[in-house]
Amino acid sequence: MDKPLPKKKGLRRKHIYLGAGILAMIFIVYRAFFTENISTYRINKDEVTLATVTEGIFHNYITVIGNVEPIATIYLDAREGGRVEEKVVEEGAVVKKGDVILRLSNPDLNLSILNSEAQLAEKSNFLRNTMVTMEQERIMIKRELLNLEFDIKRKKRIYKQKKILWNDSLISEDEFLRAEEDFQFAQRSFELYLERQKQDSVYRSIQVKQMNDNLHNMELNLQLVRQRKENLNVKAPVDGQLTTLDVELGQSVPKGGRIGQISVLTSFKVVARIDEHYIDKVKTGLTAILERQGKEFQLKIRKVLPEVRNGRFTVEMVFTGEKPENMRTGQTYYTRLQLGNPNKALLLPRGAFFQETGGQWIFVVSEDGKYATKRFIKIGRQNPKYYELLEGLKPGEKVIISNYESFGDNERIILQ
Repeated sequence: MDKPLPKKKGLRRKHIYLGAGILAMIFIVYRAFFTENISTYRINKDEVTLATVTEGIFHNYITVIGNVEPIATIYLDAREGGRVEEKVVEEGAVVKKGDVILRLSNPDLNLSILNSEAQLAEKSNFLRNTMVTMEQERIMIKRELLNLEFDIKRKKRIYKQKKILWNDSLISEDEFLRAEEDFQFAQRSFELYLERQKQDSVYRSIQVKQMNDNLHNMELNLQLVRQRKENLNVKAPVDGQLTTLDVELGQSVPKGGRIGQISVLTSFKVVARIDEHYIDKVKTGLTAILERQGKEFQLKIRKVLPEVRNGRFTVEMVFTGEKPENMRTGQTYYTRLQLGNPNKALLLPRGAFFQETGGQWIFVVSEDGKYATKRFIKIGRQNPKYYELLEGLKPGEKVIISNYESFGDNERIILQ
């Protein structure tokens, strides 16, 4: 007959498996309901850059690099072609208006000037002779009128005498009628000559005026022709510095050819190239600030060139007041170009985080400084130092503004 076996006391293997299963279930429930399921990345606190959100005045400006150029550049062109005989001044010299820079020679021009002078002199003599002839004709007509006037007086006297004699029947009627007809003919001839004199006077006055005008024009033309010879001396049109003189002795220079340029140094302008992103915001009249020698100098945009090259467009700025001392053409300056009026706003220092986030979110540091979590933000305008914060952050909060490339897709950063 079988004997009943006594039950074993203590932990058995199944009890260990059961306990491990219960603990695993408890851990899963805890992780699911009592902890945050957030991907985390750990980093040394010294490897990130922190910044604090502040409230202050946002200055809407951009920093542009400008080069100093003369306020104006005058190009030298040869008004007459010729061979270079003498360079009176060299490049870099300061010249005054009217100073001779270059002397040219042109034998063909000299011959042309002599021919022109001869032709003008011939025409001038012809016009003067014509005017003398017209004056002689005028005097002849006056003399003829004088003869006719005295002829009328004589025939009138004869006519009156014949009339008395005819009334007394001392002469024949035919003789009387001939005396009357001679008197009437003399009167009609005098009237006809008076009419001719009036017409000739009007015509002569018009013709004389035209001839005087022609003579005046010819004298002006002669002066211009002689001036062409003077143009062989290339002179400075303004005061300034001869920055370029691109000719050599013996060189033939064509008429209208570019031979150099003069820089007007009475003032300077700053020429800057700006990214095309700002082309709709940059307009003439905007102000800029240039810092040099511990002082600020005011500039104003005078001209905005419409052409865009390699993603940039050009502006010209001039000083509105005092300008820096010892300025030189070609110097480079950094200027702050104001795009709008300053206003109160939340300010976030610029950082490399913008490259990864596009300004849509940022890691905000907890109050105890042990970790940072992702938060969506909204950024408005920006300048070289700050972003303008519109939403998402409060004054005094700290954020990570360094590069996020190593953070990956983690949403929490543990700062060790």
